[in-house]
Amino acid sequence: MTDTKIQPRRSLIFVPGDHPDMFPKALTTGSDIVCIDLEDAIAPQHKQIARDKTLALFTEPQADDGVERIVRINCLRTPEGQRDVLAIGETDTPPPALMLTKVKTADEVRLLADLLSGPHGAIRFHVIIETNDGLNAAYDIAQSCDRIDSLLFGGVDMAADLRVEPTWDGLLHARQRAVHAAAGADVDMIDVPFLDLNDMPGLEEAARASAEIGYTGKAAIHPKQIPVINGIFSPSPEQVDKARRIVEAFANHDSGLLVVDGELIERPVLRSMTRVLALAER
Repeated sequence: MTDTKIQPRRSLIFVPGDHPDMFPKALTTGSDIVCIDLEDAIAPQHKQIARDKTLALFTEPQADDGVERIVRINCLRTPEGQRDVLAIGETDTPPPALMLTKVKTADEVRLLADLLSGPHGAIRFHVIIETNDGLNAAYDIAQSCDRIDSLLFGGVDMAADLRVEPTWDGLLHARQRAVHAAAGADVDMIDVPFLDLNDMPGLEEAARASAEIGYTGKAAIHPKQIPVINGIFSPSPEQVDKARRIVEAFANHDSGLLVVDGELIERPVLRSMTRVLALAER
């Protein structure tokens, strides 16, 4: 039996919070996650309007369509971030998940969990690692709260903090440290968007490279990128068949070590095989 709690997070697309008319269309793009943005996409003078319009969306029942809804709030160390949290705490219909920006310490996550507890205790968290301080504390951040479902890598801000170009080689060490943190907490790890809309081969190459080092998904800046991203981060038919044979083999034996298709397999591999099957089923 597979873990039905596993939520595919292969792809993510943003919509600006001050344009709620874009939200329904974004839900039909095929993206696993739609994130309504109250941070970078919103000019300072429009923050309150975006906040009000975004929270109004969740006063209506949301369809059970398998698409994860997230709201990206402003940095908790800023007045706008504090206003976001206060507004969310005061509504009876909060969004199901929040994306936390520019997190530097595990204490920030724990503080938010305390502020949004009780009737708001079901809100899930997704944490962007996009600063040098955040990278240094990434492992502790990922372990800080059992409400965290994913880490996200913020490449542009990270590159500026590290004083490097936002290239693959320049950010590889940072990317791998983020993977280490996410894997230690058994949460998803989502990569920064690929910014060239006209370079689909480049998108595919970047997504494959991320998948090879442990990322479970990648953000998109346009719906046309989503099929490529979903394809890269979905298990292949061969991977699904192999996972099924391994899971069935261990289900029929008590041993912690088996040979499946001529390959020596240890029981800890079951966790990743179970994940493959759950993703394929979803």
